[in-house]
Amino acid sequence: MQTAPLRSLLVIPRSPWTRLFDITVASLVLLPVSPIILLAAIAVRLSSPGPAFFRQERMGRWGRTFTIYKLRSMYEDADKRKQEVLELNEQTGPVFKCAKDPRITPLGRLLRRTSIDELPQLWNVLKGDMSIVGPRPPLPSEVEEYQPWQLRRLEMQSGLTCIWQVSGRSQIKFDDWVRLDIRYGRMKSLWFDLRLLARTLPAVLTGRGAT
Repeated sequence: MQTAPLRSLLVIPRSPWTRLFDITVASLVLLPVSPIILLAAIAVRLSSPGPAFFRQERMGRWGRTFTIYKLRSMYEDADKRKQEVLELNEQTGPVFKCAKDPRITPLGRLLRRTSIDELPQLWNVLKGDMSIVGPRPPLPSEVEEYQPWQLRRLEMQSGLTCIWQVSGRSQIKFDDWVRLDIRYGRMKSLWFDLRLLARTLPAVLTGRGAT
């Protein structure tokens, strides 16, 4: 872990209104989507061996780790098979993205394309691990390969959606992805978050850049 560079991260203050916004939006959304999460969880459990939900350690603001929740979209042995598919990586930098990753189940492709697999992260928002809007939380192993300037994306609270999410997602190279996150940190405001949130639904419905 790059502990020295992490210590140099800026302390960007969070408005108390941001936390209120996160709790309000997450609560309002979680109620109507709970049946969708339940039905999807049952479908995941019936469609392939393994648990319905997937938990993974991610890195958030200032390098703090937390457990993220998702609906499982891959076969149970996906981690063991990662070395087999590294050559299929379509993304630059330390991030692995592959549109035709053979480890993803048929149902998992649908869940990812519609972002239904991400809905359990509303619980992360309610817990305070994440915000509604903010950079997507990376894996600790990815952060170990960051260049010093890329660590700046850890100055902000991780989020469910971000500029990258509404700008093409996996179609964007990693360096440009990080630049978008840094740009968000400079422009962040409640109004800007509302605008990004309004752009998220069309991006999800079209499935643009989803893998």
